[in-house]
Amino acid sequence: MLRVLLIDDGAHRISLIHDELTHQGHLVVGVVDSALLIHDCVLRLQPDVVIVASESPSRDTLENLSAMSSTCPRPVVVFSEDASQAPMQQALRAGVSAYVIAGLQAERLMPVLQVAIARFEQDHALRGQLDDAQQQLAERKLIDRAKAILISEVGLSEDQAHRHLRKLSMDRGQRLAQAAERVIEARDLLRPPA
Repeated sequence: MLRVLLIDDGAHRISLIHDELTHQGHLVVGVVDSALLIHDCVLRLQPDVVIVASESPSRDTLENLSAMSSTCPRPVVVFSEDASQAPMQQALRAGVSAYVIAGLQAERLMPVLQVAIARFEQDHALRGQLDDAQQQLAERKLIDRAKAILISEVGLSEDQAHRHLRKLSMDRGQRLAQAAERVIEARDLLRPPA
């Protein structure tokens, strides 16, 4: 059973989607007809998926979906009658997982939701991997900078500088990047003002 939040963005067929979801055993946790309420409703109601029914997604709806995607991401499905590229691209940039054109058919609802949820989970995992890679790169830069300080100002070799950083991190129970930060901060404290 999915918990679903419905957004009525002017398509006037939200009751059909509501009835079909209920018929299939899902729980509609809310129906919103104001784009400004999307973020708050998602926080309060904690839906598994958000469905937007629209003739063409409005700018307000897309902006609020984008805000929701950055703070409390959820799979989002848009059912639209507008087949033009611009609204579709804007919707995808706003974090929409599936954009379905040309009406809603009851037998297509569940497969569309399943694909949207799977795509959302895949995108979420990829974002996590990207964040981890960026964090590792940032830490690597800190470590390299601290090693350069130890090499140039203390006269250690690169291997000695790395061993020294490792010892500092183990002695203080810190990660290597945190020890590197301390070395950089100490050098900045001791450097005379320019």
